[in-house]
Parts: sequence; structure tokens; C-alpha cells
Amino acid sequence: MIKSELLRSDQIVHAFFTREGGVSDGLYKGLNCGAGSDDTSENVAANKSHAMAALGLSAPALRTLYQIHSADVIVVDEATDFSKPIQADAMVTTTPNIALGILTADCVPILFADMKNSIIGAAHSGWRGSLSAIGKHVIEAMEKLGADRSAIKVAIGPSIQQPSYEVGPDFPTPFVKKDPSLKRFFIPSKKENHWMFDLTGFVQDQIAAENVSEVERLPHDTYQLEEMFFSYRRMCHRNEADYGRQLSAIALVSR
Repeated sequence: MIKSELLRSDQIVHAFFTREGGVSDGLYKGLNCGAGSDDTSENVAANKSHAMAALGLSAPALRTLYQIHSADVIVVDEATDFSKPIQADAMVTTTPNIALGILTADCVPILFADMKNSIIGAAHSGWRGSLSAIGKHVIEAMEKLGADRSAIKVAIGPSIQQPSYEVGPDFPTPFVKKDPSLKRFFIPSKKENHWMFDLTGFVQDQIAAENVSEVERLPHDTYQLEEMFFSYRRMCHRNEADYGRQLSAIALVSR
């Protein structure tokens, strides 16, 4: 697992988990935490339990969403009912010992923490959620709980990096329509009418513009580092049947 230096604190536990460790095999070899994969439910449950143990938490502490590539944020507390899937892509909480979990396999996982006011958040930011400014929505949701954005620290986790992320002719139009300056996150690909997209840089730029305390971007490329990460795009390029998902999680801890 990978930790952000920015989020190291005795008030929270966090990690961007890799695929290393775990009980799954085959296409899911390692720590596959994706219930949406075709891995066995027993393997996924064991992997999630292993991840929570690494954070010093019990397995039931973990909360995850049915991610839909939206910019929707929910507030989580002990009464939030996760017995049925909740469709959203980000969570915030003030409740200790609840781990906010995000699942990714190329998209951008983002962890947020206002340690001064004991408020945390987590987001899954694919290109659609990023275009809809999901990071901004998380920060605003944290503020509604009493956070001070000038105290919020943000860690952007491992994701597909620009050298690996080729997009087609339908890009960069949606971004340029929103703001012509966003074309700077696209460089021409070797393939005609295709582009190499710096999604993670775009996310970093968006969040930095929100005047938070600090932003850290981890440089790991989920597509290139096969031994460490699952990758949806790598699966597509290899015509594989399915892929695993890695977990990123953050929790307030009661001392």
C-alpha cells in the first residue's frame, strides 16, 4: 500500500492500496477489492478485510459505493444504510472509525482531510466526474459539515498517466467547450485525431484552484505498473474478460 506524506497524522488512517497481497488469483491476482468484478465474493470480502486490518480497522468499517462516473457526493454516518448499493462517486464524514473506500482501475482516487475540524472525504474521479468538478463538490460538502477549505489537504492517488491515456476524436471538445484553456491537458497522439490526456494533471489543477491547504499528486501509472495495479485500459488492449479494482480508503480514528 502507498501512503501520502501529506495525510500522515495520528487523527486519520489512509492508504492507496495496490494489487499486492490478497487472496485472489488469475486476472484478479492480488488484492482485488472490486465487488463489481467476476472474482468470487469470498475473495473480495477477504481482500477488503485484509485492507482494513492494514489500517487497524475491522472489516465492517469499510464503506464503498456503486460508482457511476457522476459528481454526486453523499454524507456518511453510522446510520447510513449500505445494505443496498448507493449510487454516487464520493463520500464525506465526520464519524470516526468509518473508512470511506473508493475503487479504481485507472480512474483517479482522491482523499481529502481537514484534520483541524476532523472531516474527511474520498472521491472516484473519472473523466466524466472530473469534467463535472467532483473534487469541488467534495470540498463544498465538507464545508457544509464545518470544514475550512484552507485547512483541507488533498492526496491524488495512482491513476492512468498521460503517456498511457490515449483518447479519441470526441476529445477534447467537452473540455474545451467548458474552458478553452483546458486544451493544455491534451497533446496530439501518434494516431490521427487522437490525443494523450493528462487526466490526473487536470484533476490536480481543478483542486488547487479551490484554495485548499495543500495538494499532493502521486506519480504512479496504473496502466504501466502491472505488478502493482489493476488497469481497465490494459484489460481492453489485451482483450481480457475482466479486471480487478484497487481500493483507496481514509478514516478518522478515535483515540
